[in-house]
Amino acid sequence: MKRALEIPNWIYACCAVFIALTCYSIYHDFYYTLLLPFGLLVLWAAVYHLEWLFFFVTLCTPLSINLEDLKIGGVSMYLPTEPLLAGMLILLILKLLSGKSIDRSILKHPISYVIYAYLIWMGLTSITSELPLVSFKFMATRMWFIASAYFIAAHIFSSLKNIRLFFLLYFFPLIAVIIYTIIRHSQYGFDKDSAHWVMEPLFKDHTSYGAVLAMFFPIGIALLMRKQMNTLLRVLTAIGFLILTAGIILSYTRAAWISLIGAAGILVLMLLRIRLRTIIGVVGIAGLFTFLAWDDIQVSLESNKQESSDKLEEHVSSISNVSSDASNLERLNRWNCALEMFKERPILGWGPGTYQFVYAPFQRSKDRTIISTNQGNGGNAHSEYLGPLCEEGVLGSALFIAILFAISLYSFHLFYTLENRELKTIVAACYLGLMTYFIHGVLNNYLDTDKASIPFWGFIAAIVAIDIFHKKLPATAQVPS
Repeated sequence: MKRALEIPNWIYACCAVFIALTCYSIYHDFYYTLLLPFGLLVLWAAVYHLEWLFFFVTLCTPLSINLEDLKIGGVSMYLPTEPLLAGMLILLILKLLSGKSIDRSILKHPISYVIYAYLIWMGLTSITSELPLVSFKFMATRMWFIASAYFIAAHIFSSLKNIRLFFLLYFFPLIAVIIYTIIRHSQYGFDKDSAHWVMEPLFKDHTSYGAVLAMFFPIGIALLMRKQMNTLLRVLTAIGFLILTAGIILSYTRAAWISLIGAAGILVLMLLRIRLRTIIGVVGIAGLFTFLAWDDIQVSLESNKQESSDKLEEHVSSISNVSSDASNLERLNRWNCALEMFKERPILGWGPGTYQFVYAPFQRSKDRTIISTNQGNGGNAHSEYLGPLCEEGVLGSALFIAILFAISLYSFHLFYTLENRELKTIVAACYLGLMTYFIHGVLNNYLDTDKASIPFWGFIAAIVAIDIFHKKLPATAQVPS
């Protein structure tokens, strides 16, 4: 007869203390004690299985909710993701201080050095900020996104199967969000106006929703292209991709549509094996031509009177309407404010994250629209390039652009030199997903949210991990399931 498993007395004691504490807390209507076992489980995972915690955060990100949107406590924090991300940042710092670190090749990768410069300059401009508390809070959120979704993720991605797992754990909850959004949208006849808010409270608005959907469109294609996949997962992925496509269309997000067209154009250039420096040269010439011919272009744009509409073809036509479309005009108002702010403080800027609190006095009466506000509650600069330009000076914007160039350099190099076709597909999908965001970033900015930051920095981490750990994988090798 087998001997019964002996349970140490200290476990009984801990259970008794927890039961007593829970009863006392419930009696006094304090229910947060019930989260203690979850907190201990998270702590255990952080110490012994950090990859589990990272994948749990990835799984929760599409479903996370901002407390500010729910008007709870007046705090802007995504739950449950941001507290976990903050903890992972602290854990990474402690590991670095104790000498136990992630793979040093990640820390020494050229893209990592660009990110260091980006964060260091953000720290310096936080010190000189108009609102230091706001800036340091902004920097803290950016740091825990980068620490978890880039540095820790790149280390986890030293195992190839973890890259694919990362895609799937974000992809399927995102599909659930799309289904929820489409069901709500159907109740209003799929009209344009309701498309702006039916994704709440899971996404703040249709533009951030559309941006993330566009980022995952290339990933969906890459998942479908994988040969070694069981039938059930392939069917679910195919259905998910169809839902993703429908979600992008029904989001009425013009910037997302533009970004996908731009990404498709970049893919064509990559397949034609056009050199990156050639592309940069052509883009530079096109930019110079646009600058020289701007007056004529502006006259042409102002002749477009097409308002945004429920009809997709009319909604697409309204993209270039800068004469009467309130959304487009307000975006121009925000951009003009950012440029005026930059002119006043071109070197150090006004401080990271401060735009929405200080831009109001820079609005000109002729630029104001029916949706303009002076309260600082109407969003930010609506640009990933002009935002850092006015908040962190010229170097802040330049360093963000430097991240774009560094990623492009390594992505093109890997795509042209990798022997393994599946790795080539992953690199292309990650890069094109990133490019949808960089293109979208001309018109909007969402890297202060977990929804966009986790895939953004995670895709970069995947590219870096492939460059460091996997680029010598033979052409015939299969990525593990």
